[in-house]
Amino acid sequence: MPFAKPQEAIDFLDKHPQVQHVEVFIIDPNGIPRGKLLHREEVLSMYQHGRPLPSTILGLTVQGDDVEDTGLVWEVGDADCAAFPLEGSLLLQPWRTQPTAQIQLAMHPQAGMPAAVADPRLVLSRVTEALNADGLYPVMAAEMEFFLLDQRFDTNGRPQPAMQRDGHRPSQTQVYGVLELEQLQPFLDDLYHACEVQGIPARTAISEYAPGQVEITLEHRFDVLKAMDEAVRYKRLVKGVAAKHGLQACFMAKPFGELAGNGMHMHVSMADADGNNLFASESPEGTPLLTQSIAGMMATLEDAQLLFCPNANSFRRFQSASYAPIAKTWGVNNRTVSFRVPGGPAASRHVEHRICGADANPYLAAAAILAACHHGIRHQLSPGQAIVGNGYQGEHQTLPTDWLSALCNFERSGWMKSVLGEDFHRIYAKIKRAEYQQFMAEVGQQDWQWYLTHA
Repeated sequence: MPFAKPQEAIDFLDKHPQVQHVEVFIIDPNGIPRGKLLHREEVLSMYQHGRPLPSTILGLTVQGDDVEDTGLVWEVGDADCAAFPLEGSLLLQPWRTQPTAQIQLAMHPQAGMPAAVADPRLVLSRVTEALNADGLYPVMAAEMEFFLLDQRFDTNGRPQPAMQRDGHRPSQTQVYGVLELEQLQPFLDDLYHACEVQGIPARTAISEYAPGQVEITLEHRFDVLKAMDEAVRYKRLVKGVAAKHGLQACFMAKPFGELAGNGMHMHVSMADADGNNLFASESPEGTPLLTQSIAGMMATLEDAQLLFCPNANSFRRFQSASYAPIAKTWGVNNRTVSFRVPGGPAASRHVEHRICGADANPYLAAAAILAACHHGIRHQLSPGQAIVGNGYQGEHQTLPTDWLSALCNFERSGWMKSVLGEDFHRIYAKIKRAEYQQFMAEVGQQDWQWYLTHA
C-alpha cells in the first residue's frame, strides 16, 4: 500500500498557505466517504503517524447506523484504528467557498486493525496482486451516469430535474442532445475545472437517456487502484460542484420509475508486464483471454451481484429495452447485453461490464470483476455464442432481479468469501442484511397507496 510521505504534506501546505481546513475521508463498504474536517496544523502529524478513526466507521449501514453483528462495535470497544493518507490524494476542493483541501485515507493493514479487514480498497489491492502474480496487469475505467436535480422537490414530493440556464425544466429525453449540454455549461465548466485541479481524467460529456441525466467518461488507467480512486473522488467532486450551483447530483440507480436508471459501466482489459493489451486482436471478439474473462464474469455473476447492485433500489434498474442488462449475455458492439466488447481498433479491445448501478462501490465492483476474469482465465471457460441483435429477446439465463436473492447468493458463496476474505465477506453481509431488515420494516407511500383501503 503506497502511503504518502510527509514531504507531500509539507510541500502542499507551503504552496497553499490560504488553505486552513482539510477534509479527510475513507471510503466505507457502501462506497460512502466518511471522515473529518481537520485544521492545517493537524495534517503533518497525520502523515507521520496516521489518523485514528473508530472501528465502527467501516461497519455502518448506508444510513450511518452501527451494525453490531459486524464485530466492529462493542466487542472491540469501538477501537481507534490507524488510517494513513494515500499518495497523491492531497488536493484542493475548488468548489468550496473557503480554501479547503482533501485527503483520502486507507486503513493500515496492521495498525488499522480491526477495521482494516473492512477496508474495500485493501480488498481490491489483494485481487490485483493475485492477477499480477500470474503475469496479468488489469487496465480499467469507470463510467458513471448521474441525474442533476433541483434541491427542492416538486409539488408531489418527488425529486425533479434541475432548472436549465434558460429557465426551463427539462422534460424530454433528448439523448445526445447538444443543446441540453449547452444549458448546463456553467455547471460543466466548473466540473471540468475541478477535475483538472484534482487531476481526474474527465473526458466526453453526454446528455443521457433521461431529462437531466448526464454522463462524463473517465480515461482508463493501467493502475486499477488509481482508476477506482479517481472514480470515488470524481463522485465526491460532482456532488460538491452540484451543491455549489444549488443543485443535487444523484447517483441513485433508479430515481425515477418511468425513466432510465444510472449505470456504472466498468471497462476492463488485461495487459502484460510491458503494457501490451492481451485482449488485442483483429477479431472483433478479441483473444481467448478476453472470452475466458467474459465466461468468468458470467459464471460468478450470481455470487457477486450484491456488489454490483448493493441496494433495494438497484434492482429497479433492470427492465427490458431500457439499456440496462437483464440476462447473462455477451456480444460485440451491442448495448443490449451484459458484457459488451466495443468496436474499434484491435489495440483497444476490451470488455464493458454493464451490470453495475452508479450506486455500487467502485472498489468492490472492480474487485469482483477482476477476480471473475481471473477465474475464467485460470479455468479456460467459454462464454458460449455471442448475441447478435436484440439481447432482450430470446431464451437467456436472466439475472436475479431482487435484493434478497442477491443477498442470499452472496452470503452462501464460498467463491466470494475466498475473493474478499472471510472477515470482509462476513462484515459486508451483516451490513447488507441489517439494511434489508430495516428497509423492509419501514412503511411508506407505496404501502398506503396499494393497501390502505383495499387490503
